[in-house]
Amino acid sequence: MKVKAIRCVALAAVLAPAIGVQAELPPLIPLETFFGNPDKASPKISPDGKRLAYIAPDKGVLNVWLRTVGKNDDRVITKDRDRGIRHYFWAQNNQQVIYIQDKGGDENWHVYAVNFDTGQERDLTPFDGVQARVLAVDPKFPNEILVGINNRDVQLHDVHRVNLLTGKLTLEAKNDQGFVSWLADHQFKIRGAVKFNPTGGSTLLVRDNPDSAWRTLIEWGPQDALSSNPTGFTPDGKGLYIISSAGANTSELREIDLASGKEKTLASDPMYDVTGIFEHPIKHTIQAVSFLKERKEWTVLDPSIRADFAAIQGIRRGDFSIINRDHADRTWLIYFDTDDGPVRYYAYDRNTKKGTFLFTNRKQLEGLTLAKMEPIQFKARDGLTLHGYLTTPPGIPAKNLPMVLNVHGGPWARDKWGYDGVAQWLANRGYAVLQINFRGSSGYGKDFLNAANREWGGKMHDDLIDGVEWAVGKGIADRKRIAIFGGSYGGYATLVGLTFTPEVFACGVDIVGPSNLITLMQTIPPYWKPIEPIFWDRVGHPVKDAEFLTSRSPLFRVDQITKPLLIAQGKNDPRVKVSESLQIVAAMKKAGKPVEYVEYPDEGHGFRKPENRLDFYAKADKFLARHLGGRCEN
Repeated sequence: MKVKAIRCVALAAVLAPAIGVQAELPPLIPLETFFGNPDKASPKISPDGKRLAYIAPDKGVLNVWLRTVGKNDDRVITKDRDRGIRHYFWAQNNQQVIYIQDKGGDENWHVYAVNFDTGQERDLTPFDGVQARVLAVDPKFPNEILVGINNRDVQLHDVHRVNLLTGKLTLEAKNDQGFVSWLADHQFKIRGAVKFNPTGGSTLLVRDNPDSAWRTLIEWGPQDALSSNPTGFTPDGKGLYIISSAGANTSELREIDLASGKEKTLASDPMYDVTGIFEHPIKHTIQAVSFLKERKEWTVLDPSIRADFAAIQGIRRGDFSIINRDHADRTWLIYFDTDDGPVRYYAYDRNTKKGTFLFTNRKQLEGLTLAKMEPIQFKARDGLTLHGYLTTPPGIPAKNLPMVLNVHGGPWARDKWGYDGVAQWLANRGYAVLQINFRGSSGYGKDFLNAANREWGGKMHDDLIDGVEWAVGKGIADRKRIAIFGGSYGGYATLVGLTFTPEVFACGVDIVGPSNLITLMQTIPPYWKPIEPIFWDRVGHPVKDAEFLTSRSPLFRVDQITKPLLIAQGKNDPRVKVSESLQIVAAMKKAGKPVEYVEYPDEGHGFRKPENRLDFYAKADKFLARHLGGRCEN
C-alpha cells in the first residue's frame, strides 16, 4: 500500500511545535482504506442452510452476492448501479432475496425481491414519493411479508400483505389512529400497535384478532416513552415481550400477559438498558439479551445455548454478535468487532461447537497498525457520571496532542466500543479522538436519557466541554488544538461549539447538522408527524417555545463565530433539510465569517456513495491538517 508524498506533513511541521513525534507514527493510511466500499460484508445464511448471501462491490457498487455453502461459486444476483445495497434479507421460501433502496438519499424506500435462479427482480412497492417499511416475516408464510406503506396518507403507514411471487398487495390493517409501529402475531396477523400521545408519552394497544377493537394494554409516560417498546408476541400468542423502564430506571426485558396485564421481568441490569435480543426464529422464545456497557455483554436466558455462547467467545478476541441462523438451528453466522482491526465473519456449527472463518469486511486493514479505543469516564460539572471512549495515535505518547471531539448523532443513540473508521482515520493522522456519551445518550437508563430534556445547546453541550476539560487536565490534549466534529445532532453540536463556546475550539466540521431548531421541526418528514410530541417534550415546541428554541439555535449566534468551519450536506436529506445548512452558510458569508461548504446533489442524511464519502473526507483531511497541525493525504 503506497501513498504519494504528503505535503500536509510539511504544513503540520509549521503548526505543531511537537511535530517531531510524527516520525514515530505508523505509515499514513489512504482514505480509501477507511471510507471506500467494504470488500465483503453482512453475510446471511439461507433458511435451509444451503446458501450464503453477502454484500460486495460489483463494478464499484455494492450488490448482493450468493454462494453455495461449501463451494466457490460466488455470483452477483442484484444489479444496482447507483447507491449500492446495504439492507437485505432472505425470503423464507429460499428462492428470493429481499432488499430496500431509495433514490438519492430521499429515504422513500422501495422493497425489491430478486429470484436468484431466474434473475427476475420485482419492485414490490412501486409508488413514487412513498416510503415502505418491512414489518414482519414468518417461516410459516414463506411467500409473504408484511410491509408498511404510506401511499394512502403520507403521514401514516398502512400494513399490506405482499405476495413475493406475484407482487400482489393486500391491505391488512388501515392506520386510522396515528400508529408509529405495528406487531404481527405468529399467525401473521396484526394484533399490536404503538402510538405517541400529545404529552410525549406512548400507548401500546392490542386486539384479540383483526376483527376486534383495539384496547390499551400499557400507557407509558413521557419519561418512559423512549426507553420502552414491545418486541414481539410470546410463543402462545397470549402475551408480549416488552422492553420497559416503567417502575425502574433501566429498560428491562419483561413478559406481559395480554388478559391480566401482569408483568414479569426476564432480564435487567441496574445501570444499563437491554439493548439487544436473541430470539429463536421458529419457537419465538427469547434466548439471550445483550447490554452495551463499556463493551457488549450477553446474558443467556436459555440453558440450551449456554455452551454455544461460551464456545463462540473462545473463537477469537472481540465482541461478538449473531447475524442470523438457518431453520435447523445448526449454523449461526456471527461477527466479531474489535477496536483495532476489521470486522471478522464466521459460520458457527452448533454440532461441532466450531467456527469457520468466512472473511473480513476490509482486507486492507489486516496487518496495519491501528489505534486502541479505551473506555473512559468522568464527572460532569453537576456531578453526573459520563462515559465515553478515547482513541489515541499508536506509536507516540498520548501527551499534548491535537484532539478531535467526535460527537455522535441521534442524540438518543450512543458511541460504542469497536472498530470506528472515523476514529481510526483521525488517530492515524496524529489526533487524539474523544467520543462522549453525553446526557441523552441511550443505554444508560431513563434518568440519564431524560436528563437531556430541553438541554440541546445547554447541559448536553456542557458535557462535551467537560470532556474537553477532562482530556486537557489529563495532559492528553493541547488546549489550543481542539476541533469539534459530528453529523446530524453531532453537526448541531459542532455549530453550537463554534457559536456558544468559540474559545474552546480551533475549528469545526458539521455534517448535515441543523442550525435552527424551529425550522428543523417545521420541515421534518411528513411520516415523522406522529412522533412530533417527542420533539416537543424533549427539545421544545416550535410555537410555544419559539423564544427558547431561538436561544438554542446556532443560526442566531453567527456573530460569535471566530474559528474556521467546514459544512457538508446532502441535498436530498429528508431529516435535516438542505436549508438548515444553506441558511447558516449565507449568514456567515454575509457576516464575513470563515466557512467552507460542500453539497452533494445525490445524497441524503449522510454520504452513502463511496465517491462522495472520499471527496468529503479528503476535504476534512486537509481542513483539519490546516487548523490542527496533523497529517493528511495529498
